[in-house]
Amino acid sequence: MTATAPLLSVDDLEVEFKGRGGKRFQALKGVSLDIRPGETVGLVGESGSGKTTIGRAILGLVPPSAGRITFDGRDITRAGAAERRSLAKDIQVVFQDPYTSLNPSMTIADILAEPLLIQGWTRNDAHGRVRDLLDRVHLPSDASSRLPREFSGGQRQRIAIARSIALEPRLIICDEPVSALDLTTQARVLDLLVELQESTGAAYLFVSHDLGVVRHISHRVTVLFHGDIVEQGDVDQVTARPEHPYTQRLFMSAPVADVAEQRARREQRRQLAAQGEK
Repeated sequence: MTATAPLLSVDDLEVEFKGRGGKRFQALKGVSLDIRPGETVGLVGESGSGKTTIGRAILGLVPPSAGRITFDGRDITRAGAAERRSLAKDIQVVFQDPYTSLNPSMTIADILAEPLLIQGWTRNDAHGRVRDLLDRVHLPSDASSRLPREFSGGQRQRIAIARSIALEPRLIICDEPVSALDLTTQARVLDLLVELQESTGAAYLFVSHDLGVVRHISHRVTVLFHGDIVEQGDVDQVTARPEHPYTQRLFMSAPVADVAEQRARREQRRQLAAQGEK
């Protein structure tokens, strides 16, 4: 990637949640990252690392307790409802579960047209755009009259992706978008995301627990552990030659086809975990 000004900057972001008995839990502890136009930054970590919280803070779904979020030079850290509606044209999201992210009572045409109509498109123009969107995610045009339950998980995620690009956003938050899919379908959806990025120029923040998946799609990678960034860098460096013990454990957790290598990785992972507990 060439050096350009960041599209999104997250600076010293902190997020706290209230737990049982009023006890405070700090989910993010001064996290900083940036995403350039047309770039994919992979955000990887295990459950509880805080990776999804970053995406939710960018979307305005959780309030930061400290820090700053800047989009295209504009401070959106505490953007109000009206500003968030305006930002929807530029920042979209693909959620993890394609079975629950689509309204089961709406046709695919209505699901895809909804964000367009909210932004003031005419119904005729919106439905023309729906046909284009279905073509771009490689679904037949007759899919528009059907309901979400008539599609497989991979097809539903394609519909969710089509919805996310309907307004031609500049940034898409991809929150574990392939984790609910089988391996073959995962690869196809990842290839689709790469294809769409090449044609639209959108930037992605790609959230995942799987270092192998992140390697497939990202330009740079940020590794999160218990709300702290422990490693950042170029995708080849972080996913093939990780330096931090936690990233090395994630690397060793990735499945491989060779049984002997898988056994060796399992033993290395056990040793790294034991070292971390000392």
